[in-house]
Amino acid sequence: MFSISVFISGGGTTLKNLIEYRQMHPDCGWEITSVVSNKADAGGLAFAKEAGIESFVVDHREFDTTAAFSAAIYDAVGPSAPDLLVMGGFLRRLAVSKEFENRIINIHPSLIPSFCGKGNYGSRVHQAVLDYGCKITGCTVHFVDDEYDHGPIVAQRSVPVVDGDSAQSLAARVFAAECELYPDVIDQIAAGKVSVDGRVVRVAAT
Repeated sequence: MFSISVFISGGGTTLKNLIEYRQMHPDCGWEITSVVSNKADAGGLAFAKEAGIESFVVDHREFDTTAAFSAAIYDAVGPSAPDLLVMGGFLRRLAVSKEFENRIINIHPSLIPSFCGKGNYGSRVHQAVLDYGCKITGCTVHFVDDEYDHGPIVAQRSVPVVDGDSAQSLAARVFAAECELYPDVIDQIAAGKVSVDGRVVRVAAT
């Protein structure tokens, strides 16, 4: 069974979505074998406990460098031997090891390369979209490299911006799209349909 480890920092809404998707689609071909948080009080850890998924806390404040923090993360997930690391609102930079090159994915609440990069997350992104006057936004699943929101794009889904939107209403619409796109991408990766050639990601037809 293809295994994933989900990384969280807060409420764990993405983790909750993936757990529910897995429960609704037991034949999807993948399972969540571990959850990692950089905060002991992350609300999402409760979802892992309820689902019987092993969880680890690696507090970034205990490390002087990103490299040391990242090494501790890899040590934590090592025994569960995940095939894919899935960022689910993990708000710390992770140095990508050779072992996990093109084996770490993230979802960002905009259409990269717009409204992305360091400091652009959560409601900040949606407010920036509204302030710019965009008519379309969306979400992007990409492989993680050593720059924020920079790795090769796997998939994107567009979401309309509606007159009268607030950052909160837009966030809800984008998150609904994320809830569909993220598990779909994991399905495709688990099925061996995704290949990477430089910055170009190809997904084989069903």
